[in-house]
Amino acid sequence: MKQVLFVVFCLMSFLPVVAADYPIRAAKMTDVKVAGGFWFDRLATNRLVTLKADFAKCNETPRIANFTNCAARVKGGKFGGIFFDDSDVYKVMEGAAYIYAETKDPELEKYMDWLIGEMAKAQEPDGYLYTSRTLGGNESIDGTARWENLSWSHEFYNQGHMYEAAVAWYEATGKTNFLAIARKSADLIDRTFGWEPGKLKLTSGHQEMELALCKLYRVTGEERYLKLAKFLLDVRGRKDVRAIWGPRVQDHLPVLQQDEAVGHAVRACYMYSGMADVAALTGDHSYMAAIDRLWESVVGHKLHLNGGVGAAQWVRHSKWGESLEAFGEDYYLPNENAYLETCAAIALALWNQRMFCWKGEAKYVDVLERTIYNGFVSGISLSGDEFFYPNPLANKTGVGNAKDKPYVRSKWFGCSCCPVNDVRFIPQIPSFAYATDGKGTLYWNLFMEGEATVGGVKVVCKTEYPWNGKAMLTLNHLTAQPLNRLTLKIRIPGWAKGQPVPSDLYTQTKPSSAMEISVAVNGRAVNGVPGKDGYLTVEREWKGGDVVEVDLPMPVKRIRAHAKVEADKGRLAVERGPIVYCAEGCDNGGKAFDAVLPADATFTDDTIVIGDKTFPALKASNGLKLIPYCLWGNREPGNEMQVWFKER
Repeated sequence: MKQVLFVVFCLMSFLPVVAADYPIRAAKMTDVKVAGGFWFDRLATNRLVTLKADFAKCNETPRIANFTNCAARVKGGKFGGIFFDDSDVYKVMEGAAYIYAETKDPELEKYMDWLIGEMAKAQEPDGYLYTSRTLGGNESIDGTARWENLSWSHEFYNQGHMYEAAVAWYEATGKTNFLAIARKSADLIDRTFGWEPGKLKLTSGHQEMELALCKLYRVTGEERYLKLAKFLLDVRGRKDVRAIWGPRVQDHLPVLQQDEAVGHAVRACYMYSGMADVAALTGDHSYMAAIDRLWESVVGHKLHLNGGVGAAQWVRHSKWGESLEAFGEDYYLPNENAYLETCAAIALALWNQRMFCWKGEAKYVDVLERTIYNGFVSGISLSGDEFFYPNPLANKTGVGNAKDKPYVRSKWFGCSCCPVNDVRFIPQIPSFAYATDGKGTLYWNLFMEGEATVGGVKVVCKTEYPWNGKAMLTLNHLTAQPLNRLTLKIRIPGWAKGQPVPSDLYTQTKPSSAMEISVAVNGRAVNGVPGKDGYLTVEREWKGGDVVEVDLPMPVKRIRAHAKVEADKGRLAVERGPIVYCAEGCDNGGKAFDAVLPADATFTDDTIVIGDKTFPALKASNGLKLIPYCLWGNREPGNEMQVWFKER
């Protein structure tokens, strides 16, 4: 009996006591089951291939050995790799937690518990956990003492990813073994940093900790974690308090004064996500006002057609100087030199999901959808074990990964943040499909084959999206209060209304009028148009078995960039539905770079075969064959590729 009471007490100590959060909540990952189509294959490959491949690489390289050496306090044990490699292991563990929540695989649970045990032993007595310093690996970057070089060291970044993984493991298993490590670390940082006298007035050069602390706050109810997240944001750019590090790490101005997205794109979008979380959890609307401006900066001036951000590996801004893997100046959107790191696409998607949950507007899901179907998923092969780090929009034979070598996918990288980010992000995607405000409104955001339970409603979706714009949603039974009253908000994508992105950055060449969109309930047409929020709203008396049908026509569309985008002058791109298309050399006599596709070209349906899978393709009237951009680089390595085509 005493043991039972002790367990109950321990569990109660982790129960959240969160007073406020986003007004709209996405469906839980475990409550959405994808049963077929585009994401079904990707989820299966992620579970069966990518997770194992990532863990194997973390074992082949010193990443996991760094933890076991710390745990054993090996004499003369040296740190191997790069100072942020701890975060790679944490990201794979987060992905493993999501996969375990679905599979309950006992072997995976056993391995995770062993690895968590090694981390517990590697953690220093006061909670510090950073194998690079414990093993004495990179003093030239990390500095000789803790927190000495936070502008470059990844002490906070690594721990942030650890917190995310620990929360995911706790939510998947109910176990507190990993969460205890995270709390011990967060408690140390909370004792060390803050506005209080005697504490360090510093932040991190690589944001991520902020949003992770918000996750930790949600599952523990410890308000000091939320306050710490807010402090780490508020102390940025405060030259009256500390020496600032500049725009490279978004430390040039206080966050509430920033209005242009600059610097390292991954760090920026993680920071904007953290700002959104703090705004939701504290009710401080000033944060949301700031990231509204930053969102307009990105979507209006710095978003590539494939939903990627971070224009180039090195960017020089006329006002802010040089930055690494960064946003460029307004309208600087190169093609073959575009960097567009896969991690930046992930961070952008996570930020836009938060923006939707705060505001309930479809435009944020439009950006998210463009990113996940193009600029993100292009970063991982269909086989699930080869990756792109950058995702350019053109590739010329003889350039790419290294001088005089074609651009090809890799099994791993020295800096391998992208492969391990993929494995934790893919399981989250189904949860973006539905959301609820908890007051009788159900949002249908993404169209995926499968079923879900959200907001007391069980739904089943049948669709071939993104290859076909028809989707059917059956409401099997309702348990929401009141039982038979529900407001269904159906997202009508921007591409279906003549607007590729929610700005004038890209336009369809034909008049931007809505296509012949149709919505019906039980076979009867629903009259109405999307509201300002981008949703077609259906409010009625529902009963179990009601069927909602959506038909979004998918003609091929030509896309033109804003006149100020120098790289795309005299060029047009091709889209169908949410999918961006490209030409690849292996379909076009080995040549695709700088291909010509006249403005009046017409298209017929075609196919391509990759492995044992057949995918839609297009054949242009001038003979050029086009494939979905997200599939390029999956056949012959080093192919030429082009997204933006010369008109003449």
